[in-house]
Amino acid sequence: MPDEFDVIVIGAGPAGENAAGRAGRGGLSVAIVEGDLAGGECAYWACVPSKALLRPVELAAEVRRMPGLEVGPIDAGAVLARRDEAVSHYDDAGQVHWIEGVPATFVRGWGGLDGPQRVRVAEPGGGSRLLTARHAVVLATGSYAAVPPVPGLAEAEPWTSHEVTAVKAIPERLAVIGGGVVACEMAQAMHGLGAARTTILVRGDRLLPRMEPFASDLVAESFAASGIEVRTGTGVVRVERPVPGGPVTVHLTSGPPVEADELLVATGRRPATDGLGLASVGLPADRVVEVDDSMRATGVDGGWLYAVGDINGRALLTHMGKYQARVCGDVIAARARGERDDLPSLRDTADAYGAPQVVFTDPQVCAVGRTEAQARAEGFPVRAVEYDLGAVTGAYLLGDGYRGRAGAVVDTERRVLLGVTFVGPGAADLLHAATIAVTAEVPLDRLWHAVPTFPTVSEIWLRLLETYGL
Repeated sequence: MPDEFDVIVIGAGPAGENAAGRAGRGGLSVAIVEGDLAGGECAYWACVPSKALLRPVELAAEVRRMPGLEVGPIDAGAVLARRDEAVSHYDDAGQVHWIEGVPATFVRGWGGLDGPQRVRVAEPGGGSRLLTARHAVVLATGSYAAVPPVPGLAEAEPWTSHEVTAVKAIPERLAVIGGGVVACEMAQAMHGLGAARTTILVRGDRLLPRMEPFASDLVAESFAASGIEVRTGTGVVRVERPVPGGPVTVHLTSGPPVEADELLVATGRRPATDGLGLASVGLPADRVVEVDDSMRATGVDGGWLYAVGDINGRALLTHMGKYQARVCGDVIAARARGERDDLPSLRDTADAYGAPQVVFTDPQVCAVGRTEAQARAEGFPVRAVEYDLGAVTGAYLLGDGYRGRAGAVVDTERRVLLGVTFVGPGAADLLHAATIAVTAEVPLDRLWHAVPTFPTVSEIWLRLLETYGL
């Protein structure tokens, strides 16, 4: 006989854990299924370890900007040891304990749909277990790094985000394919920890193409100043690695080939739908699971299937997956109890405004909402303003050579912010105020009375509003 629960969650990353927690808080019995480590990609091979690797590099740069202080070479071994502590030495016992305290039943194995409201679990020992859900199944399996079909690339055994965040030794020479967030963050982390020859290969014309152009420019200038080479407008035609673990050669559409000791591929991600059994409930097996604003999967009879986090394709960010999961768990609990399921807190509205995001390079790139180009493409009446972040008094106090820029995209008819971008050391501390202003659609005339403290970099808000004309 199958084991029966009110809710079954497939995937014990941050999104899955939050969905399980909210449904359990609502009085429902929950099982959460995970074949890898409980805690998911973020806890072991993404957000947590990457920031553990980046923080010493960022801090060293901050110290160098301050007269009277000195910093020597970074001890890469000590940084890697602290990274291992941050990921609990790849032991998920603590995460399993948290799940069981929800309370929820933790099921170790790889789960997949086996028809409506049924989940088949392939257990590590080779057995199989069938679970059924009275009310809901939640898919929270995340995404995987995508490796493009370049001749020789897969055979060269490149790093992805999974391998680079778990690195055991810093290579002398590193080549990076891609110009997005992972490429920029990990190139700077590895370079700061000892990868003396770091080369970033970008098919497009700039780094961070989804950000404002000034953000790309400032990051590229920082990379150049530190010795990171960025080649734009070049594609990879083939990769050679004759000896496993030996040097790798990357042949390009333009310019000389790049030789490196390791190759990092950071060209995007794909939804983790393999083995999920989506076809058994009438869904395509090779694409994101589309959902409505309550996180319920569309096109599935009975309305019992939900999807949160990367797998629904809305926003591939941990904090947005957790937000969606909170909505989802609360909606499931309300529907199971026969209560109202249309309250404002039971719908995802944040994604429509644009998810907040921080790129933890030096300088940090922090943005929420739409870029100017996105806003214009969507038909908004737009005016964009920018201001030199380094010209704010508070920035001078943070050290010599502080460079940054801020930009705001304004809906000129409604006089509300559509998007805000900050680029500068430590700029992440400014982002949540911008997130509130954008998602709450605070009128500019009200923002004018939100007085920034002096002398802090938050005075940039005053300068942006003055530049707009208030």
